[in-house]
Amino acid sequence: MRRNLGTRLRARIREAPMAAHDRLPAPARRWVAQAVLPWSAASVARIWARAMAQTGSEEAALARLAQAEARTLAREARL
Repeated sequence: MRRNLGTRLRARIREAPMAAHDRLPAPARRWVAQAVLPWSAASVARIWARAMAQTGSEEAALARLAQAEARTLAREARL
């Protein structure tokens, strides 16, 4: 039995998580290593790319990552 569920939905192809992590810029990888929350490489890459496109500054991108983490921690604390 290969697949016991019949579906017409396309299967999601996920890339290797470590390969995605390895493609992050070095400052972003260092930030993830010390982050409080377990961040996915896709989330970090999305925040990093948006910050770099808007500011062009690695320091600003790191600040945005820290800000995103602080917002998430504050939201979790309210629950």
